Amino acid sequence: MIASDASPLATPSRVDSHHHVWDLEARDQPWTAELPALRRSFSLADLRPALAAAHMDGTVVVQTVCVAEETPELLGLAETAPEVYGVVGWADLCSPDVAGRLAALRDGPGGSHLVGVRHQVQEEPDPNWLGRPDVRNGLQAVGEAGLVYDFVVRHYQLPAVIGTVSALDDVRFVLDHGGKPDIANGALEPWRSYIVQLAGLPNVAVKLSGLVTEADHGGWTTGQIRPYAEAMLEAFGPRRTMWGSDWPVCLLEADYGEVLAAAEDFTASLSADERGEIFGGTARRWYTLAATQPEPGQPDPAELGPGRTGGAI
Repeated sequence: MIASDASPLATPSRVDSHHHVWDLEARDQPWTAELPALRRSFSLADLRPALAAAHMDGTVVVQTVCVAEETPELLGLAETAPEVYGVVGWADLCSPDVAGRLAALRDGPGGSHLVGVRHQVQEEPDPNWLGRPDVRNGLQAVGEAGLVYDFVVRHYQLPAVIGTVSALDDVRFVLDHGGKPDIANGALEPWRSYIVQLAGLPNVAVKLSGLVTEADHGGWTTGQIRPYAEAMLEAFGPRRTMWGSDWPVCLLEADYGEVLAAAEDFTASLSADERGEIFGGTARRWYTLAATQPEPGQPDPAELGPGRTGGAI
């Protein structure tokens, strides 16, 4: 289990499992160049009013660019901001010393908040990038460090995700944004079949996040998104589904409250306990954000491993 110096979280606590921050004075975000709404800095101070209005107790902040300097900065933020429960950072999976680099991050300031690693696979031109031996070795090192690996991919890359999760069954994975289905064109298949196949593997969870930016730009509706949200919930179930705002990227199409309201609508028929999993419990357990014990008869995900552009990221 991932070591943490945090006190056990109150139960239930509400967790936003996916948001970003960035400072354009510190580092450019080239992917925002043609997105005026995002072409500015976004800080945790900007997010706090929305978190308070949504009664969110904590968050997981996620990397945006594949540069080594960003992750220590996010860990430093987590060390000083009590609402940041965890950081999904970046490390060069192709480095022969990826294990050492992860260890250095864990040993540095705020290192106990490192809960996962992510790479912008959606931008990789090689369709077999996830299957490369050096990448697989890097993913194995992530698992051996007791960390989760987050996939940010497009829907047509899901076969590679399925192959990777199946091959590395002792590594915990999370599929960000439901694998970015083609909602704008109303294409449920083959995305839905891939989701069902992926959900059959016990070492992967999914984020109910980033869907508004995959729908009709400027005209999305909950009805348009609902079939995709319901397919994810049916396949993965509440204990392997976690909600994330994808703030501030969601601002391209909706504010924080609107994104949360849509997710609450999609989950309205579930029990209070099931909604508690989606809006906090799954993230707490899967990322080991606190010393949360699994319920009797339920698997502990910590035991699975040792120790657009113009859209969602």
